[in-house]
Amino acid sequence: MPVKPTEQEEEYFARLEFERRKKALAEQESQAAEEERLRVLAMAKDRCPKCGAPLVPVPYRGVELDKCSRCQGVWLDCGELDQVIAEEKGFLGGLRRIFA
Repeated sequence: MPVKPTEQEEEYFARLEFERRKKALAEQESQAAEEERLRVLAMAKDRCPKCGAPLVPVPYRGVELDKCSRCQGVWLDCGELDQVIAEEKGFLGGLRRIFA
């Protein structure tokens, strides 16, 4: 004769199943978010953050800056500002003091 589970046992197993599904859904969402982040990065590579036009490398004082081909904005990678204004006085030196 089969034994019927009690209400507490049913609740326990239902809670386990809920937690398992919740964890699987969270993993799927984080994986989808990471894939979307990588897709956006691949599309935005060498593109202007402001208007989306291609960036053109421009040499300046031994540093390769990125200049937008449409809006003429200049974009710096990490550490490039320090290289450009290393020994600069005046306006650019003031910028260095502000951002350092």
